[in-house]
Amino acid sequence: MKILTAAVLLLLSSIVLPGQQLTIEEAVLQTGFYPVLPRYAWSSKPNHYITIRDNALVETNIRNNKESVLFTKETFNELLAKNGISPVVRLGLPEVLASGMLRFTASQGILDVDPVKGQIAGLVPVHDSMMTPLLGPGGSFVAFTDAKNVYLSDRSGRVRAVTDEKEPGITNGQSVSRQEFGITDGLFWSPQGNYLSYFRKNERAVSEYPLVNIAETPAKVGPVRYPMAGGPSETVELGVYRVSDGATVVIRENGMGENCYLTNISWDPEEKYVFIAVLNREQNHMVLNQYDVYSGQKIRTLFEERSEKYVEPLRGMFFNPANPEQFIWFSERDGYDHLYLYRTDGSLIRQVTRGYWVVTDFLGWDKKGKSIWFRSTEVSPLERHAYRLDMTSGTKSQLTRDPGTHDVIISPDGRYCFDSYSSYTVPGKVVAREASGAEMKVLFEASNPLAGKKLGTYQSLVIKAADKRTDLYGYLILPPQMDPAKKYPVIVYVYGGPHAQLVVNRWLGGASGWQHYMAQLGYISLTLDNRGSDARGRDFEQVIHRNLGRSEMADQMEGIQYLLNQPFVDANRIGVHGWSYGGFMTTSLLLNYPDIFKVGVAGGPVTDWRFYEVMYGERYMDMPSENPDGYQQVSTLGQIRNLRGRLLLIHGDMDQTVVMQNSLAFLKKSVEEGKLVDFLVYPGHPHNVRGKDRVHLMRTVTRYFEDHL
Repeated sequence: MKILTAAVLLLLSSIVLPGQQLTIEEAVLQTGFYPVLPRYAWSSKPNHYITIRDNALVETNIRNNKESVLFTKETFNELLAKNGISPVVRLGLPEVLASGMLRFTASQGILDVDPVKGQIAGLVPVHDSMMTPLLGPGGSFVAFTDAKNVYLSDRSGRVRAVTDEKEPGITNGQSVSRQEFGITDGLFWSPQGNYLSYFRKNERAVSEYPLVNIAETPAKVGPVRYPMAGGPSETVELGVYRVSDGATVVIRENGMGENCYLTNISWDPEEKYVFIAVLNREQNHMVLNQYDVYSGQKIRTLFEERSEKYVEPLRGMFFNPANPEQFIWFSERDGYDHLYLYRTDGSLIRQVTRGYWVVTDFLGWDKKGKSIWFRSTEVSPLERHAYRLDMTSGTKSQLTRDPGTHDVIISPDGRYCFDSYSSYTVPGKVVAREASGAEMKVLFEASNPLAGKKLGTYQSLVIKAADKRTDLYGYLILPPQMDPAKKYPVIVYVYGGPHAQLVVNRWLGGASGWQHYMAQLGYISLTLDNRGSDARGRDFEQVIHRNLGRSEMADQMEGIQYLLNQPFVDANRIGVHGWSYGGFMTTSLLLNYPDIFKVGVAGGPVTDWRFYEVMYGERYMDMPSENPDGYQQVSTLGQIRNLRGRLLLIHGDMDQTVVMQNSLAFLKKSVEEGKLVDFLVYPGHPHNVRGKDRVHLMRTVTRYFEDHL
């Protein structure tokens, strides 16, 4: 056991002294918890950047600090008025185009402004009725959907249909695969805007799940397509539309099976080819294919990746701007997410990064294709730092050195960067740096926004996992001014699933306002990132394969064992709370360790993985027919007889992520077993409770622990 506290407690000593109590509204909405950092963008002029200050767009020379005002809100609104465009309430930071134009979003659409002439150079109308609007690279067209078809609108507002789908169960231009594999969009412009590719999704074979809308009188059923594990799934094609003449080709890929996944769509810089990472339904075999945009035919498979467990492509290709036949590819093939340099004929040039850490973000190439920038966990899994790597020599230099989580924006010429970061001890700071990482200028430094508030004490933890080898990171939130003679109840806040990391070196260390609120009430909070969570490499995550919850629970119990060894912990008053995967973990811990956990609050829980979606569920559990014992062993339904503590299930009745069948099946089994379970539904809410109703949610959770723990 190691406890990392010195720097953290030094910071928090200034805010755990007697001060103003948090209200639950402040804690839940996190009002004033995080400073608002100014935004900056690099100008197209060398050595210059822009920002918004006092509702004015200001351009600054980073070398001599000379400033000029490009627009005030008043002068910008005068320009809009001359062109019949409604005024803006607040001046927003524009996108800077390579041409020097500034791209703003206004009520009537997207407009390009010439800052030298003070004129609007172009306007593409965008209306509220347009779903997922996506402006083309040339700025002449905006692509959008209406939930079924794809359309283009030009600068005059004329609209043309790209698709004309009438069949029920088929949509165009929407994201597919339930937003797995990094898919968030369904429209993809080519680099020069001469082509638009889009997903065509066929869900006719997918069963409909009924959602009941009680806002109608009488209530109405609004079914959604929900592919459950082992059942029929969607099929996907990629359409490629040529803007000049409206010609369309459709790319159909059947080589990996009818229900294969088309992921990570990438256009080559010359617009001759489109590349697709195709994954079989079993998700253990991926091929990167090249297709001709004129015919839609496959040209070649560049390479493939296989795994005994699963392959999860999350990012497309990053082409060398000086050599379109080279690109960077992410892969976990050596156990950690690293960068690989390939040719477009599929030959591997070399592995670019390596080590027992992961590359989290590719930040770009320089214009000459000689260097790349990326962000990684090399310093610590808890931190994110930016690096520059010389592609010729292989020399790597670290741009950011202050402890914490850094976001970096590189200037177009590669000479400078903005470094925006926070840490346990830094609420927020923005620094301009040389390409070497040398500090040039502190642009902004936030003061402590919580000075004077009575918060809990944050204590960092490092403990060994259940395998007795792997370090796990966690934290405790301790009540302010603890009485050493007193024993305190504990609430474990858990997520535990893939693609999430709760414990990080940033402002407040990943802790929520609610955890600090509960500390005021005399509760200790524990959060631990178990094996299976994010940013620790392939094997750290894939230990969960075919047996969700088992390794995760074993690791969480190592955290519990640490707590039980502390003299200030009341071993008879331990609770657990989590949402989604954390809801699954909450119910699982309560049922598998009934002697330890007295109270649990599970939000939106998966109670049986047979009720969850194909894409996520089958990646980690395989199909129910392939892993029947695994599904049975991790199902909470077969363990309800073990329930001894108090359990509250919470679900939104419009949840399309974890459908309410999970909670209802748990309740039905509880009745059959004679077990008493509390249940709360949030009408009209999806997978989580947001907005003003979230205060009600957390008041309910708080009261449940107050009443029963």
